[in-house]
Amino acid sequence: MSLVDCYKSLEGDYEDVVGRLRSERLVQKFVLKFLNDGSYDLLCSSLEAEDYKEAFRASHTIKGVCQNLSFTKLYHSSHELTEALRGGWSPEAAPLVERVKKDYEQTVAAIRELQAEVGG
Repeated sequence: MSLVDCYKSLEGDYEDVVGRLRSERLVQKFVLKFLNDGSYDLLCSSLEAEDYKEAFRASHTIKGVCQNLSFTKLYHSSHELTEALRGGWSPEAAPLVERVKKDYEQTVAAIRELQAEVGG
């Protein structure tokens, strides 16, 4: 899988991120580093513990990373979740949590496929 194909698979914007970072090698480096980011695990554990302040912080971090890497689909769902958690738990947060989980899994699956191809 190429980096371009990875971005198609995770529904991101490859042209945007290359325009921002100016190097495919640099983009690939940061895409692969996404797998080691602990924000998603923190989000899940914070939600389980009903620590919505920490869940907000974790979703906000995911949103920022996704915005910087042009992971468009996960950016949009994490942005909506961040806003739903801004003041604590809200009724609209529950379906957004599920959407973020689905989008995160799609993103990680695409990156792992890239990783298997490039050996990173």
